[in-house]
Amino acid sequence: MADRWSVAGKRVLITGATNGIGLAAAEGLAARGAEIAIVARSEARAKESAERVQAAGSGGPVDVFMADLSRQADVRRLAAEALARYPRLDVLVNNAGAVYAKREVTQDDIELTWAVNHLAPFLLTTLLLDRLLAGAPARIVTTSSDAHKPARIPFDDLNAERSYRMSRYGQTKLANILFTAELGRRLAGTGVTANCFHPGLVATGFNRNNGPLMRLVNTVVKPFARSPEKGAETLIWLVDSPEASDEQGGYFVDKRRVAPSAAAQDMDAARRLWEASEQQLRT
Repeated sequence: MADRWSVAGKRVLITGATNGIGLAAAEGLAARGAEIAIVARSEARAKESAERVQAAGSGGPVDVFMADLSRQADVRRLAAEALARYPRLDVLVNNAGAVYAKREVTQDDIELTWAVNHLAPFLLTTLLLDRLLAGAPARIVTTSSDAHKPARIPFDDLNAERSYRMSRYGQTKLANILFTAELGRRLAGTGVTANCFHPGLVATGFNRNNGPLMRLVNTVVKPFARSPEKGAETLIWLVDSPEASDEQGGYFVDKRRVAPSAAAQDMDAARRLWEASEQQLRT
């Protein structure tokens, strides 16, 4: 399998592809011949991003799906539209993410950071999984972060009613790794791989919606940050590289599989999180 895989001609669905590393990855994969579909919340940004991705590739059409990933109904509609449109889906990239300085809840009564960063990719992946399995080999890649390292999953307060802090972001990134590990375990031997990665500190618009203090922090760290293109390199490698064909359930930094935190290697916690996530999803 390793010597045959190429993303050229493959259908790739990417969330969070209207800016930052998601957009850079979409452009890079389009340049490698992938058939790109992006998920966006803003029609204006979607149009601009689709044009950039199209220009980076062979000029073929770039499909756009509109969805607010904080809303479970939108995620379900997105999955239904993708299944209706694509008889084959080769790659799913869960890249959309956010962080919020203050606790907010969604219309599903889920804390917003958790809803966007963890439950949305969990739900979208599980809804699209049969289509990915049917077309195996296929790949699932999720953007995580080294921000997971000090975090623990608050199983007694998953909705952060008692414990909301900016460290909530790290909890969601830990959840991404645990989800990937459990998903990889479930997918063993199927030909569908699931892996996640840390893009590094990237200079994007991320976190600019959290007031003047966070904007100041972004300004201070920007000189030390990577470009979106550099941040997207591992994502592109996990999607396109033949060497990644046999990787399963891993956490990657700079194209290398590395050990995440001890909490991120706890498979009992991974199974418990999967079950708890299913309970948080509206049927």
